[in-house]
Amino acid sequence: MNTTNTRLLVGPFNRVEGDLEVQLDVRDGQVTEARVTATMYRGFENILPGRDPHDALVIVPRICGICSVSQSVAAARALADAAGVSPPPNGLHATNLMLACENLADHLAHFYLFFMPDFSREVYAQRPWFAEVQRRFAALGSGAGGGGVHARAAVAARQRWFTLMGTLGGKWPHTQSVLPGGSSRAIDAAERIRLLAKVREFRAFLEGTLFAAPLEEVTSLHSEAELQAWHAQAPERGDLRLWLTISADLGLDRLGAGPGRYLSVGAYRQPDGSHALAPGLWRAGVGLEAVDMARISEDATYAWLDDAGGALHPTKGHTRPQADKPGAYTWNKAPRLGGEVIETGAIARQLTSGQPLIRDAVARCGGTVYTRVLARLVELARVLPLLEQWLAALTPKEPFFVPDALPDEAQGMGSTEAARGALGHWLQVRGGKLSHYQIIAPTSWNFSGRDAAGQPGALEAALVGAPVQPGETTPVAVQHIVRSFDPCMVCTVH
Repeated sequence: MNTTNTRLLVGPFNRVEGDLEVQLDVRDGQVTEARVTATMYRGFENILPGRDPHDALVIVPRICGICSVSQSVAAARALADAAGVSPPPNGLHATNLMLACENLADHLAHFYLFFMPDFSREVYAQRPWFAEVQRRFAALGSGAGGGGVHARAAVAARQRWFTLMGTLGGKWPHTQSVLPGGSSRAIDAAERIRLLAKVREFRAFLEGTLFAAPLEEVTSLHSEAELQAWHAQAPERGDLRLWLTISADLGLDRLGAGPGRYLSVGAYRQPDGSHALAPGLWRAGVGLEAVDMARISEDATYAWLDDAGGALHPTKGHTRPQADKPGAYTWNKAPRLGGEVIETGAIARQLTSGQPLIRDAVARCGGTVYTRVLARLVELARVLPLLEQWLAALTPKEPFFVPDALPDEAQGMGSTEAARGALGHWLQVRGGKLSHYQIIAPTSWNFSGRDAAGQPGALEAALVGAPVQPGETTPVAVQHIVRSFDPCMVCTVH
């Protein structure tokens, strides 16, 4: 039997935040092995030691332009942990509003600008849905109309949505109002009414264009059978239904299988100490487990970094560039939980917080292109009403923050859920200055390289089996899998 073996280097990827390359070994039209390379070193973890601890609040948001609030929240919580302070209810609600504003904007941009344009490629020209996809989702700047009509509408809706940040935090990105003790920007009663109007305007875009249905109708779909029946009522009404048609036609539920272990550190902390979206580790066939953060380690065996000491917990880890290291192929360390490869993101949040539709879909087909994207869309429908609740819960004239005072010797850990998943900051203070700072971002988990045991990262494993058509140099199936994880490479290498 004749076999064909090739090696492809795919990258850099467009419509991705940061620099990414993927090396693929292909045999008989299928990927047999993948290596994911974060190609740019930035060194934020080495910028911070020696500085005043509160400098982190200015520096870490600059890690990324689209995840800056998430980085601010994780840093503020690490400092709060070190100082032993807790924000008042108003401060928690204001922080959640800013974080949710950023996360939902990222989900919207991912669907309309990063993910869906790939289905308007000529490889799909013979599909019955192709013309409608081009009309709605063609990449901005393409064609005489400058992109799909719904893509342009989404950009406009996202722009108006982000005006919330002017009131909540003064500006975006790199909002500076997030503090260890809450938010420095108090919201008065009149501002709350204006913010609620902006939230309802965004709801109108989601209900009119993306879902073509009330958000509550979407979140009431508790099984795939109910989702399919809902889809069948009007297959081309709304962008979610059109995407479901595409997914079924292309078998996206069979593409890009993940590791079957999903981590969330909990999203949107509440005054009673709980989370609006509960934390946990969701394990296929087992269910929900508690997360022991002490079991996190980072393995630098295949990173262009010094790996002295082996896999280390972030409180003991280090980031020392070693650009000529033999056998290395990425600047990304390999985070592991108890030595296991983990996937994180909206799919993890929906699983750990008990969302029935996503649990049903994952029980059938696992973590795939289909379930990752579906989880993001469900999260849009599920979280927007929470913003309405948090705005209603604000109590004008009550405090939005409490002052903090760091001791000269301290350590702290702060975590949050960015749009792409679990984000953690670990810091130590010695002599009143930062002596240690380590960060694990969501894409660090999902796009990690191999570890000392040879285990590929979540994306590396998900790419195995992806089809490669004859003549393809940037395989469309590979593009779908990579984008289903929604990479943010600048956060990955800090």
